[in-house]
Amino acid sequence: MPLPPKSGKLPSRPATRRTRRRKPINLALQGGGTHGAFTWGVLDRLLEEDCFEFEGISGTSAGAMNAAVLADGLSQGGPGRARQALHDFWHRVAEAARFSPFRPSLLDHWFKLGGIDYSPSYHLMELSSRIASPYQTGPKNHNPLRKILERSLDCDTLHRCTSVKLFVCATDVLSGKIKIFGNREVTIDALLASACLPHLFQAVKIGKRYYWDGGFIGNPPIYPLIYNCDSRDVLIVQINPMNIPSLPKSPQAILDRVNTLSFNSSLVREMRAIAFVTRLIESGFDDGGRLKRMLIHTIDAETQFAKLGAASKYNVDWEFLQGLFKLGRQQAGRFLRQHYDSVGRASSTDIVEKFL
Repeated sequence: MPLPPKSGKLPSRPATRRTRRRKPINLALQGGGTHGAFTWGVLDRLLEEDCFEFEGISGTSAGAMNAAVLADGLSQGGPGRARQALHDFWHRVAEAARFSPFRPSLLDHWFKLGGIDYSPSYHLMELSSRIASPYQTGPKNHNPLRKILERSLDCDTLHRCTSVKLFVCATDVLSGKIKIFGNREVTIDALLASACLPHLFQAVKIGKRYYWDGGFIGNPPIYPLIYNCDSRDVLIVQINPMNIPSLPKSPQAILDRVNTLSFNSSLVREMRAIAFVTRLIESGFDDGGRLKRMLIHTIDAETQFAKLGAASKYNVDWEFLQGLFKLGRQQAGRFLRQHYDSVGRASSTDIVEKFL
C-alpha cells in the first residue's frame, strides 16, 4: 500500500470482503516520542484489516495520544474515520515542526542514521536542560502539542464513549504513584501530562496534583486492561527495544540505554507478575476463579529500533515519520499472518523469553 498523502483524505479503495472475523482484543501502546509513528502504522494496518474489536486501549505519552485519537475516531465513524484521524494527527505534528530547530542536519542525512544526532540545536537543548529547568527557560510553559491535540480529537466524544475503554497513564510527581485517566477524565491536559518530559516542560497541574510523563512508572500499564476488560488478549505495541546489539561505551549511548531500561522497567515488572499468575493457574490454583489467565501478544521492531539513538525520538521530519509508519504496517501485517489465529486461544509471545 502506498503511504498516505501529506494532506487530504486517505486513498480510497474498492470494498473488499473481510477475510478474518472480528475478535475482541485489548491494546497497550508504549510511549517513545516520534517513534510513536511506528504505532500509527501498526494501528493503520489493523484498522484496514478490521479483524479486531478493541475493547480496551492503554497508552502512555505518544502511545496515549495514539490511543485517544484512535478511540475518538472509532467512536465518531469506525475504522475508516480512525485511520484518517491518526494520519491527520501525525501530519499535523510534522507540519507544526517544519521550522523546528530539531531537524536532521546534513550529516544526519549523509549517514542515514534516522535521528538528529548531529543537530547542533539538539545538543544545545540537551546541554541547556542540564543547566536550567523549564521553569527558568520557559515561564509561559508553551507546548506545541496542545493545539495539535485540540484539532485532532474531541474530548467530549471520549467522555461519552462506551464502546472503547481508554486508559491514559501519567506519573504523580509528588507521590510517585501511577495515575490512570479513564474515558471521562481524559482531557488535553491529561494527554499532555502523559507526555510531559520534565527536562522540557513544566509539570502539568490537574486539580491539585502535578504530573510528569507516564513512562517513568507505566509504559504502558497493563493492569487496567486486566481488571476492567473482559477480553484476556493484550496486544502490546513496543517501541523501546529490550535488546541492543553491543555494549554502550560513549556517554550518549550509555544515557540512551539508561533511558530505554527505565522506560521498559514497569512493563517487565507487570510481565513478571502475569507470568507468575500463569504458572499458578497452570499448576491448578486459580484462587476460586479469581485469577485471570492473560494472553499476551506483541508487535515490535527490535532490530530497527535498537539502531536508533534517543535523539531520533525528537525527529519530526515527515519522511522519517513515514518510514516508521511503513515499518509499523509491515510488522502488523506479519503479526496478522503469523499470529491472528492465536488471538483468543493462546499467547503468541513467550513472556519468559522476551521479558524475563
